[in-house]
Amino acid sequence: MPLRKIGRTLGLSRKAVRLVIRSGLTEVPSLVRTSRVDEHRTLVRDLYATCRGNLVRVHEELQAESKTAVSYQALTAFCRREGIGVTPKVASGEYDFPPGEEMQHDTSPHQIDIMGTRRLVQTASGVLCYSRRLYFQFFPTFSRFECKVFLTDAFAYDCGSTDRVVIDNTSVIVGRGTGKDMVPAPEMAAFATRYGFEFLAHEKGHADRKGRVEAPFGFIERNFLVGRSFRSMADANTRAREWCDKVNASYKKHIRAVPDELFAAERPYLNPLPRVVPEVYRLHHRVVDLSAYVNLHTNRYSVPEAWITRPVEVLEYRDRLEITDGRATIRHRRLDDATGQSLRLPDHRRIRPAPEERDGGREEKRLAALAPGAPQLLAYAAALRQHGRRRQPTLALRQFLRLVEEYPRAAVLAAVETAAAYGLYDLVRLERMVLRAVGRDFFPTEDES
Repeated sequence: MPLRKIGRTLGLSRKAVRLVIRSGLTEVPSLVRTSRVDEHRTLVRDLYATCRGNLVRVHEELQAESKTAVSYQALTAFCRREGIGVTPKVASGEYDFPPGEEMQHDTSPHQIDIMGTRRLVQTASGVLCYSRRLYFQFFPTFSRFECKVFLTDAFAYDCGSTDRVVIDNTSVIVGRGTGKDMVPAPEMAAFATRYGFEFLAHEKGHADRKGRVEAPFGFIERNFLVGRSFRSMADANTRAREWCDKVNASYKKHIRAVPDELFAAERPYLNPLPRVVPEVYRLHHRVVDLSAYVNLHTNRYSVPEAWITRPVEVLEYRDRLEITDGRATIRHRRLDDATGQSLRLPDHRRIRPAPEERDGGREEKRLAALAPGAPQLLAYAAALRQHGRRRQPTLALRQFLRLVEEYPRAAVLAAVETAAAYGLYDLVRLERMVLRAVGRDFFPTEDES
């Protein structure tokens, strides 16, 4: 082709095309430029070690010692070319998992909308590494109790368990150690033995080891939680399970397959569930308070009034509580939030006495039964209600009833007649009068004897 046509086609001048043709090279030659920093290569390496990798300080000391005007950009470019302070890039690598070998489990905090209120919850997720089958649930907090609840539901959702479950170095499961030296807590080790798997913690700082479960958290936040509001935590978990069914049945471009179709091939390799799957619970020991309530996580649950001050056992399940004293069991729905709420069953509602009984009526009935032939006692009691302690009439009547029951009837009648004649309604002085009369009867003076 002529030089002019080549230049027009490539957008170059004829001179540039002529120079390339005359050079006879088939590749573009590398551009080599000299730098003022090249002659201070040894000094730069020494300063980098002295300044602990701070290139700003290296630049200042280099200008001070070499008396050379070197820009900071030239220094950083030189360090990149020479590999000074540059961490070499390492390929991420890949993990291949055969069917039924591994499930990865982790938690992440998320904000969800419950009845128009944003609240922080812990999202627990589990992913089968071979089929990429996803399952997640929400919890207000995440302890060993919630961990066992979630894994039990996840194994039931997948109809089996894998040979191992990979976790991070969380104290929820870890008893001691990190990474390959991790030893699970005895409680969690017994749980793993029941389902036929073992826990494996990744090495410290190596979170990519459980990348199968890390990636879906962003997918949950950007897809499932966007524009959704829930009536309660139970409603959120129900809709999360439905969404998992939908997602697991859809085609995934990054694996070029449908997770449910891969799961059909993986399911025969899963460990079967135990014949009897015990429901996860947490045991608490409490004493019923004087209001006939049992306190748990700042919330209060009612029990019969006959259980007051009685020690009880509280079995905390995922959605309910069972309170037992060894002979009877009371069941309550479990409150998700520790907000100081009170739950009282209809059978435990206290029946308040009638107004006349609350205002001393029962004491007057007992007084009439004790002294049917002494109307002056009832008259004094009625006057005591009006002229005595107006804020505590029942307390005054109870004290007067005690005087009638404990002291001789004749001495009490005499003292009451005298007090009523003088308008005296001080029960302390009335008791002194009764004691004075009793003393004369039982301890007569020398003149009377």
